[in-house]
Amino acid sequence: MPAAHEKDSLRICLLSYRSNPHSGGQGVYIRNLSRALKDLGHDVEVVSGPPDPLLDDDIKLTMLPCLDLYNPEDLFRIPRMDELVDPINFIEWIGVSTMGFPEMFTFGFRAIRYLWNRFREYDIIHDNQSLSYGVWIISRFAPTLATIHHPITVDRDVAIRSVRSPWKKIKHLRWYSFLGMQKRIARNLPKIITVSECAKRDIGHDFMIPEEKFHVVPNGINTDIFYPIPEIKKEKNRIIVTNSSDTPLKGLYYLLQAVAEIVKKRKVRLVVIGTPKKDGGIVNLVRKLGIGPYITFTGRIDDREYVRQYARASVAVVPSVYEGFGLPVGEAMACGVPVISTTGGALPEVVGDAGMLVPPADFMALANAITELLDNPAHATKIGEKGYKRVQENFTWAKAAEKTVRAYREVMRDYS
Repeated sequence: MPAAHEKDSLRICLLSYRSNPHSGGQGVYIRNLSRALKDLGHDVEVVSGPPDPLLDDDIKLTMLPCLDLYNPEDLFRIPRMDELVDPINFIEWIGVSTMGFPEMFTFGFRAIRYLWNRFREYDIIHDNQSLSYGVWIISRFAPTLATIHHPITVDRDVAIRSVRSPWKKIKHLRWYSFLGMQKRIARNLPKIITVSECAKRDIGHDFMIPEEKFHVVPNGINTDIFYPIPEIKKEKNRIIVTNSSDTPLKGLYYLLQAVAEIVKKRKVRLVVIGTPKKDGGIVNLVRKLGIGPYITFTGRIDDREYVRQYARASVAVVPSVYEGFGLPVGEAMACGVPVISTTGGALPEVVGDAGMLVPPADFMALANAITELLDNPAHATKIGEKGYKRVQENFTWAKAAEKTVRAYREVMRDYS
C-alpha cells in the first residue's frame, strides 16, 4: 500500500477566514483553486468564515459560525449576551470594538474546534493567509502549509504614509496589529506558497523567512469567465478599472488625477467596477477634481456583465501601488483588452511584454500612457492580442493546482 504522500488522490482541507470572491483576491483564489484541485481528482473541503464563498456545488463547504461583525447589512452590530458567553466571540467583539481586525485570530481557534477530532480525515491542510495561532496548533497535528498572497506590511506602510493625523496613524497601526501574529506563525510553518517571485522576496524580507521555505505558484485566470467577446464593439476613449476601493494601495487616486489631466484635451469615459464608500476619499476626489461627468461607477455586477464591460473598453488600467500578483491585470489580458499597468510589486511578472508599464504613484505617467494607447488603436490591438496569448500560455488554474499539489506532497513527505 502506498504511503500517504504517494497517493494519487489527496484529501485536502482549505482554510480561509474570508472567502467570498467579491471580498477580494483571496476569495477568487479559494473558489478557483478548489475547482482546479477537484478537477485533478482530489477530495476538497473548504472551511470558511462568512460571507459565502460561492463555491461550485460539488465542492464540500463548511461555514464556521461567527459574530460576522463586518456584515454590511448589520455592520458592527452589538452582539447578544448569549453570543458573548463563547470566549472566542467575546475576543472577536473586543477586538473590533477597539479598532482591531481580529477575524484571522478568532477564525484559527474556530478551525481548531472544527478539526479537533477530524485530523485523520485529511492528508493536507492549506491555510489561506489567516496565519493565526490556531493554524500553528493545527500544524502540530497534521501536515499544514499556508499561502501568503503578498506582504500585508506593504498595505500597512502605505496606509500610514497616506495620512498626516497622528491619531489616524495610530488607528492604522492598531488595525494591522495582527501582523505580529502572522509573522510568528509564517516563520513556524514548514512551507509557504506565494504567487510571484516579487512576493517571495518581499515576504521573505518583511517576515524574515528564508527563501528555501517558499514555493512560487502563480495564480491562474478563470478563462471560462474572462474571454474576448469580439461581437461587442469597443467604445472609443473608454477606460476601465476594476477597483473602486478607497485603499491607497490600489492607486485609484492616481488614475483619477490622470483622468483630470486627460480631459483637459479630450473627452474620455472612465468606468470603475464597483461602488466607492459614500463620502469617502474617492468620491471626494472626484468632486474636487471636477471629473464627475467623465466617471461611471457600475456598482456590484455579475460575471457576465463584468466581461461585457471589458469587451466595451478601449484600455484597461491597473494603477496599483503594489500587488503580490494582480488578478485584474490577468483578467483584462484574458479578455483581449490592452493593458496599462504600474510596475508596483509583481505586476511586471504578470504583464511581461504584453502591456504598457509605468511607475507606481505617478499620475502623469498614467495620463501619458493612456493617451498614447488611445491615439494608436492598431498598437493597442496588438498589445491586447499579446496579453490574451500570454494568459493562455502561462496563467491557468490547472497549472496552479498542479504546482500546489507538488508543494502539498513535499510537506506531507517531510511530516511523515
